[in-house]
Amino acid sequence: MTERMKRQAEANRAAARVLRNRRADDAATRMEDRATELESGRVNDVTDQVSSLIRWGLRR
Repeated sequence: MTERMKRQAEANRAAARVLRNRRADDAATRMEDRATELESGRVNDVTDQVSSLIRWGLRR
């Protein structure tokens, strides 16, 4: 798991806490599920690969 994914999982859990305080339980559950997916390693971080492809495409 990359640092970017760890930070995103933490942000998702913080957002879930805010949503729970606002009584938006369904949205909070989705945010917590996403954080769990990020932490499990089932999600691949391809941000760097996509960024390099975009840079390559813009140079042409």
